[in-house]
Order: sequence, then structure tokens, then C-alpha cells
Amino acid sequence: MSQEDHGRVPLGTQKPSIGQLLEQMTEQVKTLVRAEIASAKAEMAAKAKNAGIGIGLFVGAAVLGLYAFGFLLHSGMVGLAHVVPLWLAALIVGIVLLAGAGALALVGKKMLSRGMPPAPTDAVQSVKADVDAVKNGATS
Repeated sequence: MSQEDHGRVPLGTQKPSIGQLLEQMTEQVKTLVRAEIASAKAEMAAKAKNAGIGIGLFVGAAVLGLYAFGFLLHSGMVGLAHVVPLWLAALIVGIVLLAGAGALALVGKKMLSRGMPPAPTDAVQSVKADVDAVKNGATS
């Protein structure tokens, strides 16, 4: 069509009916939604694969870090054994570790108590306030 046609349909062709247009639109929307869902699934699968690999690498790093920490503790104990008897060096290292574990446990307990109860209490209070405001607005 040229600009001079002003949207007129050439002879021999019919305009599709509104029903046909709606049917075409429905099919196109379905196709688009299916394509978007497939795209989202593919993207999430790729992200999940990368996340799984990343988690596996973090686990490996944690295991190696744990072994390294053990060797460092042993090295500290052996170094301390040059100053004090070996049994006392082992006892000192053990006490330091126990104190560190106790400190971490106390901080962890404090942080855990901040997260209790595990319900969104602020959001619940906000919703209750909204419901009360709607009720009060509806009665006045």
C-alpha cells in the first residue's frame, strides 16, 4: 500500500473479521508466552548449572581451608613446644580454640535470637494496620 491509499484494502482482498483478529492475537500471545517461558527455563538452567559448579568449588575450598587450618594449628603447637613442654603447648592451642568457639557460639546465638520468630512480623503489622485503615475508612 502506498501512502495515498490511507489504509484502504486493495480489491480482491478482505479484511479479517474482529473474531479472526482476536483469534490471531490470542495465538500470538500464547506463542509469545510459551517462548518467554522456554527462554526463562533455559536461562535458569544455565544459572543453576553455574551455581552448582560454584557451590562445589566453595565446598572444595572449605575442605582445603579446614586442612590448612589444622596444619597451621599443629605448626603453632610445635612452635610453642619450643618454649613450653609439648603437652602444655597442645593445651594452650586447645584452650584458644575452645575460647574462639565459645565466642562464635555466643555471637551466633545473639544473631539467631534477632531472627526469631521466623515470620515477617513487621509486614504482618503493616498489613493489619492497612486492614484497620480500610475498615475505618469504610465505616466513616
